[in-house]
Amino acid sequence: MLTANKLEKIIELEDKLRAEYQAKLEAKSAEAERYQQELALQRQQLQATIQTQLETITELSEKATANQNIEQLNRELSNRSDRLQEEVATLKKRVKGLQKDLATEREQVSALTQYDPARMKKNLDANKKKLAEKTTANDLLQKSLTRTKAENAELQRRVKELEGRLAELEPAETAEEEAA
Repeated sequence: MLTANKLEKIIELEDKLRAEYQAKLEAKSAEAERYQQELALQRQQLQATIQTQLETITELSEKATANQNIEQLNRELSNRSDRLQEEVATLKKRVKGLQKDLATEREQVSALTQYDPARMKKNLDANKKKLAEKTTANDLLQKSLTRTKAENAELQRRVKELEGRLAELEPAETAEEEAA
């Protein structure tokens, strides 16, 4: 019985200790449960924060990727605009050169159009007609001059004849007047 007594004492001691520490155990269990709930709540809050941060990181990553793409596009466009500006400058120089060449060619064309065969032939034909008209007019004037000279010579001959007759008649008249 000794063992039964000891066993009873141990059970009593256990009950006594349990009664004494039961409130503490329950308080500690309640506190542990409360800590577990707080821990679960903090875990949920941290999980929500992590989720929010993950979404933000994803969003920022997308924006960063978009920004990188835009920056790359800007660099490409900048390079392209630089090349185009250089090309425009080259083309402007070329246009100036071509304008100088065009001015030279125009001068040559104007010099060559002065000797345009069709126009020269037309002018030659017109000049031939004028020459023919002037030659005809000159021939008429020459004939008229020849006729006028012949008439003048004829008239001068007649005047001399008449003067000779007058000279013959005057001494006869003076003799008649003297005789009269």
